[in-house]
Amino acid sequence: MKTLAATLALTTALSTALTGFAAQAQAITEFNIGLLGGENAQDRLANNECFRVYVEEALGVPTRLFTPADYNGVIQGLVGGTLDFAWLGASAYAAAYMADPNAVEPVLVKTNLDGSFSYHSIGFARRDSGITSLADLQGRRFGFGDPNSTSGYLIPSVEIPAITGASMESGAYFGEVVFTGGHEQTIIAVNNGDVDGGVTWADGLGEWEDGFNSGALRRAVDAGLVDMNDLVEIWRSNPIPEGPVVLRSSLPQEVKDTIVELLSNLHTTDPACAYGVAAGETAGFFPIGHDAYESIIAVRRAQAN
Repeated sequence: MKTLAATLALTTALSTALTGFAAQAQAITEFNIGLLGGENAQDRLANNECFRVYVEEALGVPTRLFTPADYNGVIQGLVGGTLDFAWLGASAYAAAYMADPNAVEPVLVKTNLDGSFSYHSIGFARRDSGITSLADLQGRRFGFGDPNSTSGYLIPSVEIPAITGASMESGAYFGEVVFTGGHEQTIIAVNNGDVDGGVTWADGLGEWEDGFNSGALRRAVDAGLVDMNDLVEIWRSNPIPEGPVVLRSSLPQEVKDTIVELLSNLHTTDPACAYGVAAGETAGFFPIGHDAYESIIAVRRAQAN
């Protein structure tokens, strides 16, 4: 009798658990991935299509990639609940958190080949321009990327004035300061001579000629947009915490767990897919929490005041 009772109890528990999972699984009928701007939409889609397929297979619901024109499009999609997943920069995460601290939760961070999870804002210019430092850019045209970019705006807008002693307003130190629209656009603008210098992101590891191991410069090299021998580094920020992969907080826990496991294992199960998703070489995606971004949130709040 005890054995029968135990069997019935176990059967009931399993049935309840499965029913609960089914009910939560039914809570989503689709899964939407936001891809941060800074690169043309076609390349963003191509680099992340393999991951989309894996997610769709794992969740069993239609999964779509969305490529808003700018960072704010992804931020608003997450805050508004129309996007379920995104890999954000630290400043973009700060913006989402400041808009609604309960909208998304950081779950993973991309690590570099040396195990670190930081990167740099890289200032650069054309080699044939004769510009080799920020001092050489005084009075000339400077390009930021996106107002919600950490390396393409927030950090250089704080660290560069500390060096120059002047604000980033047009005419204060640089002759003109413009927003190009994103990292790829800044790289192209510098390469074409539309701006004299600009900033973008890179892990700062590996070789300059390759565009480092990962980042926007590596993407540009892989896409054949630039020859790094035509460019020169003129400034490098202090290390910046790599931005988090975030999930919509209200997603069922089973869905969150599935996505975290899938992305955590991607660099071993499909290195080529991981390379595309991570913008270059990576040691994988590892757990991260909100506390890692408190300093960036503080900087962003200070800038807003």
